[in-house]
Amino acid sequence: MPLSISLITDTVMTPSVRLQEMIRVIRSARTQGEERGIIQKECADIRAQFRQSDNGERSHSLAKLLYVHMLGYPAHFGQMECVRLIASPRYSEKRIGYLGAMMLLDEKQDASLLITNSIKNDLSHSSQYVQSLALCTLACMGSAEMCRDLAPEIERLLRASNSYIKKKATLCAVHIIRKVPELAELFTPSARSLLSEKNHGVLHGAVVLITELCEHNPDTLDQFRKAVPELVQIMKGLVTSSYSPEHNVAGISDPFLQVRILRLLRILGHNNDTASDAMNDLLAQVATNTDSSKTAGSAVLYETVLTIMDINSESGLRVLAVNILGRFLLNNDRNIRYISMTSLQKIVQSDHNAVQRHRGTIVDCLKDQDTSVKRRALELSLALVSAVNIRSMMKELLIFLSTCPPELRSQTTSGIFNAAERYSPSKRWHIDTILHVLTTCSFTRDAFWNLVMLSHFFNLSSQQPLVQVACWCIGEYGDLLLKGECEEIEPVQVTEDDVLDALETVLQSHMSSPATRGFALTATMKLSTRITDNVDRIRSIVSIYGSCIDLELQQRAVEYNALFKKYDHMRAAVLERMPVMDKNSPGHTNGDTSGENKEPDPSKPKPVEAGLLSEPASQSVQLQMKAPSGNVIPAHGLGQVTQTVVLNNPNKASLPCLFLCSCLSH
Repeated sequence: MPLSISLITDTVMTPSVRLQEMIRVIRSARTQGEERGIIQKECADIRAQFRQSDNGERSHSLAKLLYVHMLGYPAHFGQMECVRLIASPRYSEKRIGYLGAMMLLDEKQDASLLITNSIKNDLSHSSQYVQSLALCTLACMGSAEMCRDLAPEIERLLRASNSYIKKKATLCAVHIIRKVPELAELFTPSARSLLSEKNHGVLHGAVVLITELCEHNPDTLDQFRKAVPELVQIMKGLVTSSYSPEHNVAGISDPFLQVRILRLLRILGHNNDTASDAMNDLLAQVATNTDSSKTAGSAVLYETVLTIMDINSESGLRVLAVNILGRFLLNNDRNIRYISMTSLQKIVQSDHNAVQRHRGTIVDCLKDQDTSVKRRALELSLALVSAVNIRSMMKELLIFLSTCPPELRSQTTSGIFNAAERYSPSKRWHIDTILHVLTTCSFTRDAFWNLVMLSHFFNLSSQQPLVQVACWCIGEYGDLLLKGECEEIEPVQVTEDDVLDALETVLQSHMSSPATRGFALTATMKLSTRITDNVDRIRSIVSIYGSCIDLELQQRAVEYNALFKKYDHMRAAVLERMPVMDKNSPGHTNGDTSGENKEPDPSKPKPVEAGLLSEPASQSVQLQMKAPSGNVIPAHGLGQVTQTVVLNNPNKASLPCLFLCSCLSH
């Protein structure tokens, strides 16, 4: 027989086995099944002990049951035993009974109501330790009904002379306010007087209680704002006091109480000039005298920064707070850097210039190994972009784009596009930046693809959205390529055959998708009104695809052939250039994500929607064409057709098309 089994049979099942022995036997179990067997036998023994009369073993049995409960096994059958032990006159049994109540009972259990009277009696007990047990239990699992019944007793104990009881009564009052907010007024008078206490525990509990009262009942703010000078004096004493072994943490005097006071001052000083002025000097003193080399000091400084930013503080103090966050960015602890950037993100709009001073440090955080820190640094860097620093910031963001994690690429490209749209110093720089981003970001989703030189166009057939955007641009502005006009660089000499060769390469490539061929065929057709020497070649290319196996491409070719033959007099009007996009039109945000709808200028003609164009009476032919998405659209003004394709197909070429259309059409 194994040793553990022999221990179970020889000792565990005997009534005299102690808690320590049971723990030793359970820990010696080598399998979960063996442990379960030991627990079942021990629970059976505990039940037998509970059924017996008072034999002095009840509290011991409940203690063993609580250990079983801590291991995750059912222990609900001990709830009534907790009620019996709480009512016992013996302190040793009360202690186990109250401990069991806090572990086994909650406000949803009917048995919790049975101990209300026992708690009320113990709150008036002559022993402070019995009173403490009752206070701790009520603060831990007291239901709303129990709180209403016992709130007067707690308010009475707040005025007790015993600091030990007063400390626990204060925390119990906090629980009552959270459970029953309408009882907050009961504790307001006593809470104010607790600030004069010298005991650390009572003072800490008083600050927590006042904070809870202010958060649940804003009407009490005016009353507690009168205590700001007193809180300031307490805080100054903590900052300037000498070394206190009892409450010192890493050289910081009582950082827990300091943090609590700073949070309360933040609530009291919010939107109140008088209270804010009373604490400005204190906050400057804390910010300059607290050592940030230790975690405790960093916690105090962080709360100080939050308080400065949330009250009506002086401008110099706010700059000091931003500088503290800037120093946090240099901390080796990534958690502190993350918290610092989160705080800077919240205040960058109100204190933009102060945050700008730390732009270099923020940009350096883009190189951090932690993705969460990179994400915060990216958000903050994008928020710092302005018309003044657009060139330098864009250079840093483009470097980051080439190495950023895949989960940040979409956010980075979107942010760069919006920044370039809002702050571009010139149209040429805007377009070059977009092309750079799209080229760098050719590995992202379909909405972000690149447009490159025409001489390399036929090598990019594997990048379908890229080719679609390029085809659209060539169809609209292919004639500009032939002129070879460029103010900043040496123009590349391109002929009509070069342009048509590129489009025909896309049409013939086995890598081209049907949608891409549709773009290429439409671009080829639009060039028939923009070039003069190769119209016959275009007609030949279009006619070839009139028998294409792809139905959509075939339909396009047939309809385009009809324009060359029966409706040639309409071809110039149908294939006109896409009109300039009105940036003030609804739905065009111009990089502004605020969502505001701008009213269109009534002095400007409204752009005609492609689907609403009306045909002249002499041209009543209802020629239909299909967008790459398969939606049938009228063929009146194919420039409008292209615009409709772009705006209605976000999965094809939405973002680059929209940006390039906006830039190039202007």
